[in-house]
Amino acid sequence: MALLPFAKCEEEAGTESGTQLATFLRGYSIEVMPRTAARVESFRDLLPEGTRVYIAHIEGTGIDEMVATAARLRAEGFAPMPHFPARLIRDRATLEDWIARYRGEADVREALVLAGGRGAPLGDFSDSMQLLDTGLFDDFTRLHVAGHPEGSRDIDPDGSDRRAMEALRRKQAFAARTDARMAIVTQFCFEAGPVIAWAERLAAEGITLPVHIGVAGPARLQTLIRFAIACGVGPSLKVLQKRAMDVTRLVMPYEPTELLARLAAHKAAHPECNIEQVHFFPLGGIGDTAEWAIAHGGRNARPASAA
Repeated sequence: MALLPFAKCEEEAGTESGTQLATFLRGYSIEVMPRTAARVESFRDLLPEGTRVYIAHIEGTGIDEMVATAARLRAEGFAPMPHFPARLIRDRATLEDWIARYRGEADVREALVLAGGRGAPLGDFSDSMQLLDTGLFDDFTRLHVAGHPEGSRDIDPDGSDRRAMEALRRKQAFAARTDARMAIVTQFCFEAGPVIAWAERLAAEGITLPVHIGVAGPARLQTLIRFAIACGVGPSLKVLQKRAMDVTRLVMPYEPTELLARLAAHKAAHPECNIEQVHFFPLGGIGDTAEWAIAHGGRNARPASAA
């Protein structure tokens, strides 16, 4: 993959908007699955040193693949953060085994703890708080939980966010009694306004956990619409549908530039804002997302092999 020239990155970062965006991209995280990670020749050619890499645990993926991916990322100089989906974990013994393997084979100290997309649980656990309350994550240094700026029909079938907000209050209370650093990582969105409004509402509700905003990386529009429908992304799906009606834009891949520029400008104007950093879902490919970040992040996105 031919990465964009750093000179071009530096030039773009020289504008006010470019500087804000580059600053906002500092410390971004990204998500992979074992099967997509296996196709990456070297993560060091794509990601900044120490990047936090979430490893999605999809139903049907074996723990061997998950642990092997975590071990590879650790060996290449990155911070693996595997998913622990409650509804895919049969019992406490299984959870203990997963944690022991991650710890022993990949020195995993960080986790994304979530319910998981499966409807009915496979075993004893149905939500993330049940996992946290086992005490098995007590010596983790960082724990992230899921957030849904546009709501989740899986959590609130009635279309409200009552249960989702209550779940975040419970996680806020857990954060007060753990030594681990906690944050909320969100489902991907395509519109800045609802994200900012949701983050402000969290603060008003006394939920002070930092927000890592989920963003789809560059991808074909059809791919994004398919993922958005499958993942239950609601109101901001209209942004994609409106774009699809414009024939001149339909053939061009979506890029998150406008969304992130608006969020970056908001963060620059309101530094106290609880939106802390960016988390990429590389729906169009890890390489394309990393290339976009390099083009817009300047030195903050320079890959480890070029540092």
